[in-house]
Amino acid sequence: MHSAGWRIPSAFLRPMVCAVTIAAVTSACSGGGADEAASPLSPSEQACIDQGWQRTVLRVGTADRKLMWKGPAARWTSGAIVIFHGGGGKADDFCTGGALVQPQVAFSNLALQNGFAVFALDATDNSVTDELNRPCGRRFDFAITPRPNLDLPYVQQVLASVVPGNRPPGSNPKVFLTGLSTGGYMSIRAASHFDGLVSAFAPVSAGDPYGTDPICDPALSPRQSAVGILVDRETRQEIVRDNACVAAGYPNESPWVSQNPAGKPAFKQFHHRRDGIVDYSCAQKANLTIRAAGYPDAGAYVLDTAGEKDVFLHLWLHSYNQPLIDFFRVQ
Repeated sequence: MHSAGWRIPSAFLRPMVCAVTIAAVTSACSGGGADEAASPLSPSEQACIDQGWQRTVLRVGTADRKLMWKGPAARWTSGAIVIFHGGGGKADDFCTGGALVQPQVAFSNLALQNGFAVFALDATDNSVTDELNRPCGRRFDFAITPRPNLDLPYVQQVLASVVPGNRPPGSNPKVFLTGLSTGGYMSIRAASHFDGLVSAFAPVSAGDPYGTDPICDPALSPRQSAVGILVDRETRQEIVRDNACVAAGYPNESPWVSQNPAGKPAFKQFHHRRDGIVDYSCAQKANLTIRAAGYPDAGAYVLDTAGEKDVFLHLWLHSYNQPLIDFFRVQ
């Protein structure tokens, strides 16, 4: 079932277990460009290209940044969707891969069938660091830190140049953002930072980027692809914990950044109440902080099933695909 509300049954919250399972699951879940020869194709990228996807390599500052994209055969009648993968994942998770990413592949196919172009962005490897300058593995740079952000210039180039540069004449100019897990955090960060360029956004299994800190200490997690943990700024609790993001107020929330458009884009969250990696309370906190920043809430799509919290319920689920497409189509 799904719900537009944000009320947690007391029986829902139970202790989280099995860090080894988290490591195994989440590492898998998860115009214009530079010369593509500067970055050789991986086998999975080649598999995407064999299916009609294109790869673009951009020069952003001193780094090459990659993305995979595909559009409908003719005009983009519904616009373009920009997607951020989860921690430890990669852009081609949205066009090829094993069983755990099949719902993501299915989402891309459904989007293309409904007239959207799909642009899947790729995070860096170990370039993102926490406040103590420890590398965070393969994650988007969603958090607020004293150093310059590594991904916002990349996203800006995609929104302002790559998408319009590849858009066929007569296409729908709207652009939508979505993402999974830390990619969902990044979708919120990017959608607020570039809200004058974005038509709507839909974070999946994500919390509040302006009030969450990465602690990229390898001793805190067995994962190598996305190092360390995330903690809520108010409670200093790891986000996997029950009620991790429940607080009376948010005095430690960083200021939200906006281009101050005449009308801010709407948002719709997608989450499972028994998500075993981003506690449901963190999605609730995100809902409150996004609305407080002035973004219209289209009503969260929240799944629920019986049983314990489960890391597999953190993944992109097939059930999200049609409602997500329906949300973007009416914006």
